Amino acid sequence: MIEGGRSRRLAGFAAMLVLVAGVAHPRDAGVAAAERPRARDAGVVIGLLPTGPRNAIVDVDGVAVGHATVIEGDGIRTGVSAILPHAGDLYRDRVPAAIVVGNGYGKLVGATQVEELGELETPILLTGTLGVWRAADALVAWQLAQPGMEEVRSLNPVVCETNDGFLNDIRLRALRPAHVHAALDAASMDNVDEGAIGAGTGTVAFGWKGGIGTSSRKLPQAAGGHTVGVLVQSNYGGRLTIGGVALDALRPGASPAPETRDAPLATGDGSIMIVVATDAPLDARLLRRLATRALLGVGRTGSSMSNGSGDYVIAFSTALEARRTQDTERHRVVVLDNGMMTPLFDAVAEATEEAIINSLFRADTMSGHRGTVPALPLERVLPLLRAAGAAGDPRAAE
Repeated sequence: MIEGGRSRRLAGFAAMLVLVAGVAHPRDAGVAAAERPRARDAGVVIGLLPTGPRNAIVDVDGVAVGHATVIEGDGIRTGVSAILPHAGDLYRDRVPAAIVVGNGYGKLVGATQVEELGELETPILLTGTLGVWRAADALVAWQLAQPGMEEVRSLNPVVCETNDGFLNDIRLRALRPAHVHAALDAASMDNVDEGAIGAGTGTVAFGWKGGIGTSSRKLPQAAGGHTVGVLVQSNYGGRLTIGGVALDALRPGASPAPETRDAPLATGDGSIMIVVATDAPLDARLLRRLATRALLGVGRTGSSMSNGSGDYVIAFSTALEARRTQDTERHRVVVLDNGMMTPLFDAVAEATEEAIINSLFRADTMSGHRGTVPALPLERVLPLLRAAGAAGDPRAAE
């Protein structure tokens, strides 16, 4: 089964209409799938800054997101997510970018060229570990087929991963070019889909079902008025903390929570991929500074970025004044002063933390290759957060 997001093009709609019946999975007994809220909808407000209108990475003007979810039989639970910085020709109209490695236990295709040149020339793909190279090949084929690419002889696909090998029979390497192309073609500038979709289909976080999560922050005009958006693929661990409230005692296998047969280990090992977009005019150096602060959001959720975790941040700016036009010998770019960065640091830390929590709140219980991973039990979590003052009336968050 391939499931995509809303399309910005008729071609995307056509790709997404080719669906087959899905596999039914058990849902969290306390909160049905259709009722699982985002954090703010449940009264959990992270930080002090206001969000953008969608509270998602697509609040950064021009950014589009697409997902393809691959569920086949009892053992295939994987997918791919695509993030496009803008709707134009990405190869010729590149955006400044930087990659920060929190802990390098991962397989990130295309990192060295981004490090060297400080720019992106393709969309960003997220997928499962052993699907990285197939996804990269499919991305290259998709982009080379775009108008104006007929004479291109070099391309740097950027593809990132986390390991979905508990729910997904990862050795089968089920990802196919059609899945990648479906996610790219379905990319939409209003896609706020979260949970067990796309690259988050088979992921596990803190022993609970992880997935895709997103959030954004809008700075006040006095601080520049810029937007910072974040999208995460959560598949890591530690001691889950939400709004400063420790929840590790609830994790599967820990007293007093019931044991879950064939549950994954709730260790700190795993991975998280973080994609940061902003309309602030930043070059690669400033984007590296911004990306580093996204890791603060990871730490606030209870992670220490353990030995076996791959923790990466890719940050890019969509600001036209920060781009270097191709085939030009001299560039005149405008970037923020260092002294203007602190509000952006606050924004990215808050948005990353909330995106991670959204990935947990929105993901449903799923069964797969090696067992069942339960959804975070919101009927137990929310009373604890309210008692600690970390959550309020859901209506107050509107």
